[in-house]
Amino acid sequence: MTTAPELVTWLLDTDPALRWQVQRDLLHEPEPVWQQTRRQVAVRGFGARLLARQDPDGQWAGGAFFPRGFDGSGPGQPWTATTWSLTSLREWGTDATALGDTAERLAAVRWEYDDLPYWGGEVDVCINSWTLSNGLWLGADVDALVDWFGAHQLPDGGWNCEWVDGSTRSSFHSTLNALRGLLDYERRTGDRDRTAAVRHRGEEYLLTRRLHRRLSTGEPVGPWTTVFRNPARWKYNVLSAADYFRAAGRHDGTPPDPRLAEAIGLIEDAQRPDGRWAQGPVLAGEVWFEVDVPEGEASPWLTFQALRVLEWWAGR
Repeated sequence: MTTAPELVTWLLDTDPALRWQVQRDLLHEPEPVWQQTRRQVAVRGFGARLLARQDPDGQWAGGAFFPRGFDGSGPGQPWTATTWSLTSLREWGTDATALGDTAERLAAVRWEYDDLPYWGGEVDVCINSWTLSNGLWLGADVDALVDWFGAHQLPDGGWNCEWVDGSTRSSFHSTLNALRGLLDYERRTGDRDRTAAVRHRGEEYLLTRRLHRRLSTGEPVGPWTTVFRNPARWKYNVLSAADYFRAAGRHDGTPPDPRLAEAIGLIEDAQRPDGRWAQGPVLAGEVWFEVDVPEGEASPWLTFQALRVLEWWAGR
């Protein structure tokens, strides 16, 4: 599968946080080329702007998950606090060295939930996944979180952030986020023995449901599975899930699972005649700055993600 030249030009005319990934995953340029672009993330564009917002104590907006003083009012939730900021910087490819001693400074930070220590995580599956990934990236001690996911995996193979309130049925959202953290652990440490079985059980939860169907009835779980947005935050959609399976397949050295075919078709159906994918409704809430286009416009981030998935699928 070859990306049209006009799409390539459009995708490259973006922030370094996206451009280096286009060079690596769509253009397949030599590593020195995309690494040179990746190094720009910390000093130019989105990465540099977000690093400049960091507080002296290592946090962003004075809080672990919510900004200091957030009272729950207003539409949505703020996306400016520490966990969201770290996750963005990591996903953009920022070199951990650009954050200096952030890991050490955040060791003194506490979660809003039960005043728990930051790198120890808390009770929310998604939060613990982001904390695991961010801690591994920055070199923090997050080892206790690795086994937490196996201990909190539900009988159906997935996870639910509402387990603490008694939920025993898994959530598509929580399961995908948990899987990302486990895959990050394996890729960064090379240790498959500790987590692979747990991760593969979680993958089966999504695969047996074709990434968007109820196991009980076969009906779609909801229209939200085909709402593509960037940033997706914690929200699930089949494009994000397919991109996870692309990364997991690369890691495991396995071809795409045939059960992904239906989800791939949904992604293909969302492509516009001009070859691009449109931004969906952006999640409400305060941000430091916008990183993508308004709803309805062609999104470079979503287009890149979709093209990357479809290229992988075509090569099966």
